[in-house]
Amino acid sequence: MRNLNQLLLNFKHKQNFNYDDFYVSKSNYYAFQLIENWPKWEKNILNIYGERFSGKTHLVNIFLNKNKGIKVDGNQINEDIFKKFKLYENIVIDNYDNKLNENLMYSIFNLIDQDNKYLIINSINPINEIDYKLNDLKSRSKNCLFAKIDNPDDELMFAIILKSFSDRQILIDKKLIDFIIKRIDRSYGKIIDFIYKVDELSLKKKKAIDMKTIKEIL
Repeated sequence: MRNLNQLLLNFKHKQNFNYDDFYVSKSNYYAFQLIENWPKWEKNILNIYGERFSGKTHLVNIFLNKNKGIKVDGNQINEDIFKKFKLYENIVIDNYDNKLNENLMYSIFNLIDQDNKYLIINSINPINEIDYKLNDLKSRSKNCLFAKIDNPDDELMFAIILKSFSDRQILIDKKLIDFIIKRIDRSYGKIIDFIYKVDELSLKKKKAIDMKTIKEIL
């Protein structure tokens, strides 16, 4: 686990989604440990759920960089995808929601069981809380591993803000980040929205970010 001093020294001014670029805190520790400990899972299906921008896609990218597999977006799944699924031991469904055809989803669960494959499903809400009409799917969705990514703690908020500014080649004083953390909503989406507005305003005014700019946006 990286500490904040390492973050201050090592973040590069470009957007990365590799292993070293993922900051582990108590908010995402359990999900990260499951990814690290594959295939020593109690079950073959893992549902990672949490707010948008919480790092779910980053986690599965780390997983697939270490282990061969295929990743598809939830809205890209159709009957033809099973031919590809057959070729891989690890299958990742990113951005899953309850709009996916229930019969197709149940067929995916069966494929995982029959062929002893592994499935990771990324979703905003846990899949066992979806009101499926297909009873077999409703029952099957409860028999999974579940890893919630909680709202960010202070350390993770610091890391997200620092990385987001670094990706945009924006230098910011640590004291300003501490000021932001104490006043911004503890939400991944709100943090990303705030970063975007700071970036937009700094480009518009063509000057460095200072306390006045931060206060204006907050």
